[in-house]
Parts: sequence; structure tokens; C-alpha cells
Amino acid sequence: MPASYVYLGPEGTFTEVALRTLPETATRELVPVVSVPAALDAVRNGEAEAAFVPIENSVEGGITTTLDELVAGAPLMIYREVLLSITFALLVRPGTEITDIKTVTAHPAAQSQVRDWMKANLPPDVVWESAASNADGARLVQEGRYDAAFAGEFAASRYGLEALETGIHDAENAQTRFVLVGRPARPAAPTGADKTSVVIWQRDDHPGGLRDLLDEFAVRGVNLMLLQSRPTGQGIGNYCFAIDAEGHISDRRMAETLMGLKRVCLEVRYLGSYPRADAEKAVRTPLPGTSDEEFVTASDWVARCQDGRF
Repeated sequence: MPASYVYLGPEGTFTEVALRTLPETATRELVPVVSVPAALDAVRNGEAEAAFVPIENSVEGGITTTLDELVAGAPLMIYREVLLSITFALLVRPGTEITDIKTVTAHPAAQSQVRDWMKANLPPDVVWESAASNADGARLVQEGRYDAAFAGEFAASRYGLEALETGIHDAENAQTRFVLVGRPARPAAPTGADKTSVVIWQRDDHPGGLRDLLDEFAVRGVNLMLLQSRPTGQGIGNYCFAIDAEGHISDRRMAETLMGLKRVCLEVRYLGSYPRADAEKAVRTPLPGTSDEEFVTASDWVARCQDGRF
């Protein structure tokens, strides 16, 4: 397996900046690719050790391209996550003024984060065109295809552009979550501040069906951090559900939750247990009977009963 990580390129993306915060990148070749599907396919095909891709932002929620690619195809597993605060710069060719801008470009996920700023600061007839990534938008401006691009300020020097405006964002404290994805393997040891990701499919559509699935988490005191429905491609109204939950598969209550889901769901895809980027441990008080110690005690009691040791 090549000692390389692929990431959503080209060079100068927020994805690259986030990736370089991981210490192990010092010993890996970092290879930009044109899309999230291309990054994940490189891992599936054995062309790269891991892929680093965006999966969620605090403005629009889950990155559907990434979620859909993890749902379909050969199984992959999440090993790490990184949170990156996001602000944009308006990058232009030298000499361009605000009044000269007729076309702007960036990744589609950026549009919801700069829409209000555009209305307040750019000419009213400006046209938005989507790019494969924010850095690719900067490259297209360099080539003269568009007048301006929203990207990280750090991308300006790479593409011979100037930052006409910086610190652009509609939402305060906007963040994007990125994940390091590889082939399935044994999860890393729990840290005490972990997250488990799964995708689940209902057996059939019936009233309260989703509630029944979520009860598998609730009755064991497992807190959800993300719940997003995605179409299965098998007709209107057919959905699977991507879920992030607090805890590690080695936690007894998480393991029993996953066993419960496996019993009642048509399909369960385990996407990994990995350290939370914010390193925050759950501070809530667990429901009575849902601590790991209580699960262990109950399991030991059943084992003693089976052995006739009451």
C-alpha cells in the first residue's frame, strides 16, 4: 500500500490545510485529487493508504457527496476527524476592483457561507458558478475564466492572485469537519472522548419506524451527534440514515446498541469509532442503568445465573 494520503484538491484547499494538522502527514506523500469520489476510490483500489475529505459543516450540515460515497461501494472506515474554522477571502487577479466583478466561483458548500456578504458587497448582477473546490475556483480565476473566487486567503500566492477582501463569513464561528478514511481495520483504542459512525437501513416503512431505530440508542443512554437521511436510489421515500453517536464500539452500551440495530435493521454499515476532534468527554448524567459499569454488572449476573451461581 503506498504511504500516501489523497485529498480533495487542487493544492490550496481548506482540505489540505486541515490535513496538514495531522502529525502523521510528515511521513506521507500528500496527493491532491479532483473530487471526493476520486479520493475514496483511490483507497478502495489500493492506490492510497487513506483519503482526507470534508464530511460536515456547521452551516449546511452533512456534505452529501461524502456521505453518499461512504454509503455506497466497498466498505470504508473513518479513523480520524479534524475541525477547521472557515473564513473566506475574495481572490482576484491583480488590478481587479469590486466594480469589475461580474462572475464569482467557489465550491457549492461555500455559497451558503458567503451569500449575505455577496448581496451586501458585490454588484447586484454578479453571477455565481460552482467549482470542484475553492482552490480550483482560484485556479479558474488565474486562467481568466472568472473574475473572482471565494477561497482561503492562503491560496492567493499559489495562484498569483490578490485578496481583495478577507475574513468573509455569514455565520460566526463557522467550522468544517474533515475525516481520514481508510480500509476497514481494527478501530483504535478508546480515548474516553470518542465518536461512532454508522449508516442504517429500515426493514420496511411503517409509522414510528425511525423512532424504533432511534430507541436502540435512547434506551441505552447513547447520545446522537448527527442524524441525516440520504436517498437509497430505490424510489421516492426510500432513505437510509447516517448517524454519529457519542462513544466507542468497545464501550459496552455502544456495542449493545450496535447489536440491537443489527437485529432490527435491514442493513447496518459500521463506519468506525474514532477520537472526537474537540476531545470533549460526555458530561451529561447517563440514564439510570445505562452506564458501562451497569451493563457489565448485568452481563456478569446473567453469566452467573447460567452457571447456577446466584
